[in-house]
Amino acid sequence: MDKSEKGYHKLLVWQKMRELIGLTYDLTGKLPKSEEFGLRSQMRRAMVSVISNFVEGYLKRSIKEKLNFLSISETSLLELEAQSEICLILNYWKEEEYLEFDKKRSEVGYFLYRYKSKINP
Repeated sequence: MDKSEKGYHKLLVWQKMRELIGLTYDLTGKLPKSEEFGLRSQMRRAMVSVISNFVEGYLKRSIKEKLNFLSISETSLLELEAQSEICLILNYWKEEEYLEFDKKRSEVGYFLYRYKSKINP
């Protein structure tokens, strides 16, 4: 299937998620080796969950199922919020890196909320 056929690629929330996953992988790549199976792995899995559950929710037919998967996506995004704060507390990330990440994460949260609100006003 051609990318142009996938409707979710046109959504702003999807585009924001793509930006966030790139930043997530870049910043988690800078974590110490000791975090290879800790924060690095957890944050990457959480980000993959954000995107995967969004797409699965997008593709579901029933509103109940859509909302369930979108809620899982939101929860994974909140996990990323806590994990990024841990990176800052442990001085793994500089303040600027954290702020950039938090801004992009917040944007995804905002657009995910708006998308969810359109489905279930």
